[in-house]
Order: sequence, then structure tokens, then C-alpha cells
Amino acid sequence: MTALASDTAMVLAAGLGTRMRPLTDAMPKPLVPVAGKPLIDHALDRLAEAGIKRAVVNVHHFPDLLEAHVKDRTAPRVTISDERALLLETGGGMVHAACLLPDPFFCVNSDNIWLDGPTDAFRELSAAWDASRMDALLLLVSHTRARNFRGKGDFQMSAGGKLARRRSGRIAPFVFTGIQLVSKRLLRDAPAGPFSTNLLWSRAIEEGRLYGSAYTGEWFEVGNPQAIAPTEAALAGG
Repeated sequence: MTALASDTAMVLAAGLGTRMRPLTDAMPKPLVPVAGKPLIDHALDRLAEAGIKRAVVNVHHFPDLLEAHVKDRTAPRVTISDERALLLETGGGMVHAACLLPDPFFCVNSDNIWLDGPTDAFRELSAAWDASRMDALLLLVSHTRARNFRGKGDFQMSAGGKLARRRSGRIAPFVFTGIQLVSKRLLRDAPAGPFSTNLLWSRAIEEGRLYGSAYTGEWFEVGNPQAIAPTEAALAGG
């Protein structure tokens, strides 16, 4: 079995969840229940099953509710990255939490659900990881297999795994699953305050250091209330 490249994952859980309204008018998006448990527990359970020991969870929207939900969890044990004062977006959130994270670290969005194939997502990334060539390695799913996804896709991927942005006016063949393995080199010279990880990815693309790995499992985007029922039906069907 492939060894994990890191024993720690950051779970991005601070967003306002505007697309999930009205459910997020009363709770943070990570606590929205899908198939009998909150979204964040789907992610944390996958981390625990893979053997990841620690999760750094950032909080902003209804932070007390989210902290109370995860405080007694031991697999993985949870450390909070507090963004109460200012929501920092995905890139700023990683930079803010960097002092709590090893090098490299996994990073996971809290609003997706995935079912592993023959190998779990984190070992798939670990098997493909090469710190000498990569600033980040993104787990991707083919556009045709991205459940509930209605967008144009995110990336093109070369035979060697290097990533490029979707071409204007085209459908990109790969969709980002929200799961990645990140070198702290990606975070260098980052701007202060809120910003998107896309800024750091663009620099890595220019330097030829953003790579992808095609996921072998099933992936569901759960970005709005309309995605919950079909996701629950698919999960119930195995």
C-alpha cells in the first residue's frame, strides 16, 4: 500500500455557502445534512479511513456551531483555524493556516462527497506526488463522470499530468474535485488578506508545476439544495 505523503489535511469550511441558501441562513454549509450526516463528516470520515491523523478546519460562518460539532472528534483530531474576523477565501485561508500545517499537506473542500475506488483519494495523490516537480497536485474527475456538475470544466491535462486552464469557448475534460496535495512552495510570496487559490495555481501553471491526477472513484458536487436529493439517491443505490 502506498504511504501517505502527509498525515494532515486542511478542510476548507469557512465559506458563506451562498449557493446553498436558504439552508445556510441557519447553519454553516459544512453542517448541511446529506444522506444522514453533515457534509463535513463525509469529508472527515474519508480522511479517517485513509489514515490521516489531523484535520485543520477553518471557520467563519456560524463558527461556534461548526467548532462545537468537531471538537470531540479524534479520528482525525481537529485543529481550528479561526477566520472569524475576516473571511480569507481559499488561498488566504491556506496561508493563514500555514503555521498549523506540515509540508506537504492535503487540502479538501467540505462541500463535495466522494466514494473511493480501488485506492483511496489520498493514496492516489501520494503515489503520483513528486515534490521536485510539483507545487500542487490536484485530484481531477473527468467531466463526463462529475455527478451534479453543470459547469464547463476546469482543466486540460497532458499525458504527463501537467495542467492548463480550460480554453475559451471549450468544455474542459477535467473537473477539480476539491481535493489536492499542496507543497508550501505554492504559498510563497502570497498576498495579504483574502484571495483565491486560483492566483497561486496560475503561477504554478506558468512555471510548469501544477499537476493533476485522474480519480478512479465516484465524485458528487453538492453545491446547492437541488444537488442533495440526487446525491442521496445515488448513495442509497450503492
